[in-house]
Amino acid sequence: MSPSPPAPTLRLPLRPAPLPRARTLAAAAAGSSPALALGPSSRAAPLLKPLAPYRQPALLLHHRRRHGPPAVAATTTSKPVLKDPKKYQEWDSVTAKFAGSANIPFLLLQLPQIVLNARNLLAGNKTALFAVPWLGMLTGLLGNLSLLSYFAKKKETEAVIVQTLGVISTYAVLVQLAMAESMPVPQFVATSVVVAAGLVLNFLNYCGWLPGTLWLLWEDFITVGGLAVLPQVMWSTFVPFIPNSVLPGIISGSLAVAAVAMARMGKLSDAGVKFVGSLSGWTATLLFMWMPVAQMWTNYLNPSNIKGLSAFSMLLAMLGNGLMIPRAVFIRDLMWFTGSFWASVLQGWGNLACMYCFGSISREFFFATSSGLLLWLGFTFWRDTIAYGNSSPLTSLKELLFGK
Repeated sequence: MSPSPPAPTLRLPLRPAPLPRARTLAAAAAGSSPALALGPSSRAAPLLKPLAPYRQPALLLHHRRRHGPPAVAATTTSKPVLKDPKKYQEWDSVTAKFAGSANIPFLLLQLPQIVLNARNLLAGNKTALFAVPWLGMLTGLLGNLSLLSYFAKKKETEAVIVQTLGVISTYAVLVQLAMAESMPVPQFVATSVVVAAGLVLNFLNYCGWLPGTLWLLWEDFITVGGLAVLPQVMWSTFVPFIPNSVLPGIISGSLAVAAVAMARMGKLSDAGVKFVGSLSGWTATLLFMWMPVAQMWTNYLNPSNIKGLSAFSMLLAMLGNGLMIPRAVFIRDLMWFTGSFWASVLQGWGNLACMYCFGSISREFFFATSSGLLLWLGFTFWRDTIAYGNSSPLTSLKELLFGK
């Protein structure tokens, strides 16, 4: 983990040099305002006014992985942004370590499935792998790829590692499903091409080696793909209560193509282009947010399935997403916070609550995890309040939701 760079030094604006006293007096005697002589034949220019006092710009936290504290202007009109820059830097480093440590629970979450699939393949029991839905795994893979691109663009190294691990581990499961002939070969080949291209392009973009035009094409691809998949997955969740259809995916995908084309041809306003550019990240977040909803809907329809859920897996999901919440709050990334908070509360704690209601876990285990989650969220906003020097945690929450 590389240390945070030193705080940026303050650069005060240059002030104009004072006019020579004789020239000023001469101008005053002539009844005109003081002026600067630009040459024998030039017209007199008005006296330069002092530059406006230096104002501290807003924090642009999302441009770099490490952030030095904002410089404090040494003027009487500007107020210090931070009360204690040292605490700000410390919390910056700690939140980065929390996000990086989320790899551990996420790896433990996927590893048992990979090992189980490998054992079944070695034993010749390919039928057992048909219980793993390849379409659901593919949806999660596309979400990981979209978020990988989002965080690679923002240079959030820890989040990039988390999403890369998610892509690789999910793809490993799909390879096993293809070997068991559970996943059709054409879909697997197409998925392999997309995964290889996505990993290479994101790596090159993160290192600054990718042309901007090629990156825009990749962003357009994941935007269209995400918008086509999300409504289709949401629709399919409620089948057979609603008719099985691919129209939601076709319609939303067509609208996505039209929106991207208009944005690239300059037919949209600046706000519209910005909105289209943010769609890929938000659709990936919504895909992950929908997964616990689908799981809880399945639990509601078939309560007997709850016994097949692993409390340890739900706890790992809650821990992994919870560890990324402090970093999302610190850099004021509403999309990241929304996805991590939702997954931690609903996918992790929400499923544990369902299991407790149906007697699958003990009261002590449920209330211990509930208390731990509440304490973690309270600690996150309390520590963020200290780092930014805010008056209360509500101020930090307001900055997160509505900006500064």
